[in-house]
Amino acid sequence: MAEIPRLNSAIKALEQGKPAFVTFSALEIGAAQSIAAAPYDGVVFEMEHNPYDIRLLRDCMQYMLDRRQIVQSGSLAPAVAPMVRIPPNGGEMSQWVAKQVLDIGVYGIIWPHVSTVEEARNAVAACRYPRPPSAPYFEPPGQRGDAPRTAARYWGITQPEYYGRADVWPLNPRGEVLVVIMCEEVRAIKNLPRMLKEVPGIGVVLIGEGDLSQDMGYPRQYDHPPVAAAIDEILAICKEHNVACGHPHVDSGNVDTLLNKGFRWLMPAPTQSFAALERGRKLSGRA
Repeated sequence: MAEIPRLNSAIKALEQGKPAFVTFSALEIGAAQSIAAAPYDGVVFEMEHNPYDIRLLRDCMQYMLDRRQIVQSGSLAPAVAPMVRIPPNGGEMSQWVAKQVLDIGVYGIIWPHVSTVEEARNAVAACRYPRPPSAPYFEPPGQRGDAPRTAARYWGITQPEYYGRADVWPLNPRGEVLVVIMCEEVRAIKNLPRMLKEVPGIGVVLIGEGDLSQDMGYPRQYDHPPVAAAIDEILAICKEHNVACGHPHVDSGNVDTLLNKGFRWLMPAPTQSFAALERGRKLSGRA
C-alpha cells in the first residue's frame, strides 16, 4: 500500500522550513467555508473565549470539506487543517476536552496558559494513544482514550492507518497532530527552556501577548519595553531549542518584521488581514 502523504498542511510547511500561516476563527459555518477556500495552512477554532460546542465544531469541519479540492489535489489532505483552542488552561489538566476534539478529527490543539513542565507534559500526553514502553517514541506516555472511528473517517483513512498517524509531530515524524502550547505568563518564560528540553512533542510555542502583558502589569501594551523584551526572549528560547514560535496578532503592518525576526507560526485575522496573509506568503516565497 502506498504511503499516505502528509495530511496536516501546517506541519507540511514547518517541516519544509517554511512559516505556517494559520488563523483564528469563531465556530461559524460561513466563516469555516470562507477560510477553507483561502490559502491558509490551518484554522484554529476558538473555543477558549467562545462557547465550547462540539456539535458546531463537527459541522464546521464537515462544511470545510471540498470534494473538488480533494479530487483536483489527488490527496486526502484538507487544504486548511482544522484545529482547536480548547477552554481549559494548562493547569486545569482537563484531558477530556482534548480527547473529544481529537475524536472529532482535528489536527491540532492549542493549549492556553501552559506554564510548567508538568502542564506541558500533560498537554502532549493527552494527544497521544497509550503504547508499551518498548514502542518507539514512548515518552511522554500517551493517555488519550481509544475511540478513533469518527476521526479516521474524517481523515479519509482506515482505523489502523489512523493509529499510525494520530501522534504528535515532531516527536513522531509521521504524526499529524500538532500540540501548541501558549506562553502567557512570566513564570512560563522562566520554565520554557525546561519544558522544551524535557517534554518532546511540543510542535509550536504560541505567545499569548494579551495575557502576558496583563501578567506584567502593562495590559495590551505590546510595544512597552518590558513586554517587547519578554516576547523576544520567548522567541530566542524557541530558536535555541528548534521549536517554532508563533505570533497571534499579524497584520500587513508587522508581518515583514515578524518574518525577519524568525517567527514561524503566523496568525493573520481573516476578517481584517487577508492583506497580511498575501504579503506574508509572498515575502516567505510561498505565493
